[in-house]
Amino acid sequence: MSAPAVPSAEPVTGTRQLVEALEAGCKPASAWRIGTEHEKFGFTTDDLRPLPYEGPRGIRAMLEGLSHLGWQPVEEDGNVIALRDNQGASVTLEPGGQLELSGGLMETLHQTAAEVTHHLDQVKTVAEPLGIAFLGVGFQPKWSRDAIPMMPKGRYDIMRRYMPQVGSKGLDMMFRTCTVQVNLDFASEADMVHKLRVSLALQPIATALFASSPFIEGQPCGLLSARADVWTDTDPARTGGLPFAFEPGMGFERYVDWMLDVPMYFVYRDGRYIDAAGQSFRDFMNGQLPALPGERPTLGDWEDHLTTAFPDVRLKKFLEMRGADGGPWRRLVALPALWTGLLYDQVALDGAWELVKDWTPEQRETLRGEVARLGLDTPIAGRTARDVAIDMIELAAEGLRRRDRTNESGRDESIFLSPLEAITRHGVTAAEEMLEGFANRWGGLIDPLFSEYAY
Repeated sequence: MSAPAVPSAEPVTGTRQLVEALEAGCKPASAWRIGTEHEKFGFTTDDLRPLPYEGPRGIRAMLEGLSHLGWQPVEEDGNVIALRDNQGASVTLEPGGQLELSGGLMETLHQTAAEVTHHLDQVKTVAEPLGIAFLGVGFQPKWSRDAIPMMPKGRYDIMRRYMPQVGSKGLDMMFRTCTVQVNLDFASEADMVHKLRVSLALQPIATALFASSPFIEGQPCGLLSARADVWTDTDPARTGGLPFAFEPGMGFERYVDWMLDVPMYFVYRDGRYIDAAGQSFRDFMNGQLPALPGERPTLGDWEDHLTTAFPDVRLKKFLEMRGADGGPWRRLVALPALWTGLLYDQVALDGAWELVKDWTPEQRETLRGEVARLGLDTPIAGRTARDVAIDMIELAAEGLRRRDRTNESGRDESIFLSPLEAITRHGVTAAEEMLEGFANRWGGLIDPLFSEYAY
């Protein structure tokens, strides 16, 4: 989730304007970039507790420490709630204090790897003297929701009140999950639709590959990705696999129509969030929003509203791949490598569509529902998720080789897929490694996970 940006004050006069705001994302392939985001759980090393905001070993201290390493603080009501640099990157907070890097726009995955490494080095430099460390998994493995402090951001207070009204797991999504995602570009409306359909269909396969959250409150929970399971009952109005995206006539206008029916959370005005939870953006456009009677939205309000939908793939002026659990360094770079190889090479993209084009809506939804529990063993159209993942990774590797972006050693970007190739080769995900450790090396205790999987 983003920090407050300088909003566009241009008034919204009709839905065509909203469609054009998405169309503005179209760009030639030469201008396509890779934007990687990842979240991580902070904890105090002596007792493994989640970090509060205040105090000598809190999130505020982390942000203030990072601000001495070239980041500029962003405040809300006197609290530092984000950091920015002059390259377009930011460090932001999720509701439970999960620290997120929203990276800059990179031309190559080699640059992405360097960015992630530099960020984690900076985090470690600040965290170690404070007795803090950070964990790369998909769901908080030890602590209950009530044990996790909430960060002082106005939008999160609104969401915390609203979420229990629309789903049983929305607060877990807010406070106890971490993900890694990549943001990728498109050339045209047709290219956007092609990429959206492929990535929506294959998002559960990424969920299986990156599964790393088999514990809840210190015990195995019967799932490989508790994070993915959370999304099955967060808020049906703003989540899911977007079945309408596979229907004839899909395009920017159809997505706008869906977003206009996604209930609002808030309106941001004069540095504060005004509670509009459950209200209609359509009413807002007609000057009938109960939270702001008589006012009409700006493009900045629309841009904010786009961030409050959480489908498996989210459309803004780019596409966000949202299916993966957080993980260690190598998998943080593997995620953008997988999707860059598939979506930034036409041959790979067309090959990926061949994998999924005959799947029915029911098969896609069943795959999405079962993958949190069954992982790579999930059946799909007479195959398994593992079978599809093998093909998917090979297509991505070929796409990256054709991109031919090499490092100083002459190696292309396909090197970043090696962790995923190992997972499919052995059929063992990080979640299954963790469960084996819990049953054997850790003696039925969860605490060793915090040292083995810390950055």
